[in-house]
Amino acid sequence: MTGKILLIDPDVMLTEPLSHILIDAGFDVQSIDDGETGLKLALNQAFDAIILEIMLPNINGLELVQTLRQYKQTPLIFLTSREDDIDRLLGLQLGGDDYLTKPCDPHELLARLQAVLRRTQTMPSQDRPCIQHADIRVDCGQHQATLRGERLDLTNTEFNILTTLIKSPGQAFSKKELTEYALGREFTAYDRSIDVHISNLRQKLGNNPNNEPWIKTVRGFGYLFNAIITN
Repeated sequence: MTGKILLIDPDVMLTEPLSHILIDAGFDVQSIDDGETGLKLALNQAFDAIILEIMLPNINGLELVQTLRQYKQTPLIFLTSREDDIDRLLGLQLGGDDYLTKPCDPHELLARLQAVLRRTQTMPSQDRPCIQHADIRVDCGQHQATLRGERLDLTNTEFNILTTLIKSPGQAFSKKELTEYALGREFTAYDRSIDVHISNLRQKLGNNPNNEPWIKTVRGFGYLFNAIITN
């Protein structure tokens, strides 16, 4: 059994040997040490399974899963130092497929992972096909976006950028992240491609109901989707 695994845990003493065991078993492993970066990757790249700690910097594991499950049903295993039954119950209720406490035998984790993959890979994808935020609707299945019910004439790249940003409203993405997620290539120094695409996308989207750009610049870093707060 093979697949692409996202490992989200700041404990390097655990992630390094665990990554080696998973790689030796045939898996492609990407290891991340904070919740915000892990969530961005989980939302915008395809993984066969996710293994994560609850106690994460920036966004904790429970918050990460709660957001992720709005859009994707990627199989997920909690591997955490939190031993409370309430954490186990909440983690599974939010959408975790399994829950192990540290310390654990890495080979047991491997067996649990393989069992989760066998159980879930035969199930049809239930990833959310449409994302709605105020007047903007993104249909990932049809690869279309509308503004106030009118179809937006977007290029493939513009659509990918909008989809990446709208999945995480209010969360800033660096130009490097947008280049990798939306353009599908590595970011290079002095690369202005994202800026040009953002400029074109802004013209097509116009302003939000607060008369602010839907896509906001984060100076010296990148861009974010300017979320509308509703009571």
